[in-house]
Amino acid sequence: MTMALNHRARGITGVRADAGNAAEIIAELQKTFQAFKDEHAAELKGIKNKFADVVQTEKVERINNEITELTKAMEETNKVLAALQLGGTGSPEDPAKAEHAKAFDTFFRKGAENGLRDLEVKASLTTQSDPDGGYLVPEEMSSTIDRVVGTVSAMRSLATVLPIGTSTYKKLVNMGGAGSGWVGETSARPETDTPTLRELVFNTMEVYANPAATQTSLDDAQMDIATWLGNEVSIEFAEQEGDAFINGNGVNKPRGVLQYDNVANASYAWGKLGVINTGAAAAFAASDPGDAFIDLYYALKSQYRQGATWLTSDAVMGKIRKFKDGDGNYLWAPPTAAGEVPTILGKPVSTDDNMPALAANALPVAFGNFSRGYLVIDRAGIRVLRDPFSNKPYVHFYTTKRVGGGVQNFEAIKLMKCAA
Repeated sequence: MTMALNHRARGITGVRADAGNAAEIIAELQKTFQAFKDEHAAELKGIKNKFADVVQTEKVERINNEITELTKAMEETNKVLAALQLGGTGSPEDPAKAEHAKAFDTFFRKGAENGLRDLEVKASLTTQSDPDGGYLVPEEMSSTIDRVVGTVSAMRSLATVLPIGTSTYKKLVNMGGAGSGWVGETSARPETDTPTLRELVFNTMEVYANPAATQTSLDDAQMDIATWLGNEVSIEFAEQEGDAFINGNGVNKPRGVLQYDNVANASYAWGKLGVINTGAAAAFAASDPGDAFIDLYYALKSQYRQGATWLTSDAVMGKIRKFKDGDGNYLWAPPTAAGEVPTILGKPVSTDDNMPALAANALPVAFGNFSRGYLVIDRAGIRVLRDPFSNKPYVHFYTTKRVGGGVQNFEAIKLMKCAA
């Protein structure tokens, strides 16, 4: 890899990212992966012939790390391209929303409320006041923040996201049990069993950020407050959410996908997540480690595999990239076009460093149809409380968002566990 292209790959997240840059990264990624396969084959040959070369091993690891960097660059490019395709939303077409946005701008800069509470109701942003105070940001600002959060938080981008207007969402799940049968034209139709329903309850919790700006900067008419607020709070929201959707214990935060009881997939029962063991106590199996991935792939029912995705951390991904199937083919494959992602066994891979590292009883890999398996609920609206008093000359903007999450379909997600 040339230094120029390496630099270009790492700097691809700028606004000038385009399909041409994506094509360059893809070409370099495929070229680098081919080099990785060649060098890894040489490394394995040396190990087999008992003349392992430390320099060769270091070379393989260096190329492997380059693939990781290029993959990250490709993911960032895909995000930028997607944002450019969405484009700006422009000014609100609804006069009530436009009036609210104008009043909010004045409130944000000067602290003048200008009847914002009534305008929230008029613009159909809320039907009741919030006892915690503050005002809802305009829809355009809220969409900007949510879009950035969605590109940073892997689970939010994979899961089903449902906006709600209350603090709790309840869902009934059919556990089966409805009887049926074949009958002739004149045969009797005896009564069948009724289905069993189970209720799932998802509660919203509050996540916050508290950015600050000087009054002088706020007085600047050229300051784009939507962009500023979005940049200040979206990453904080995304990092908090990203960890909670995977590791959250459900206390004052969403319940993460790894925090549910798990059981050997052969003994799967509703309310728990089925697991496939890696084959080693605290790592992948020393022999044929790819077999665990094939087992995990087929542990998921076929109706869920259609939209399934692998989820793991970058560190674990670096090890998986070396694995092969029984025919000697690498499980991991690079993307072939802009907008695509790497795959394992033909299914897309998403990396999130909130997923655990290899360790005894850890769950370093998940595979599932997360849009059917995990639900994120958003209480409509992001609220801002303006505070010019606590830290003069700075004006703080206490920004809150109510969000919840949890598994909604236990069949749709399977986990890999470090165990023999």
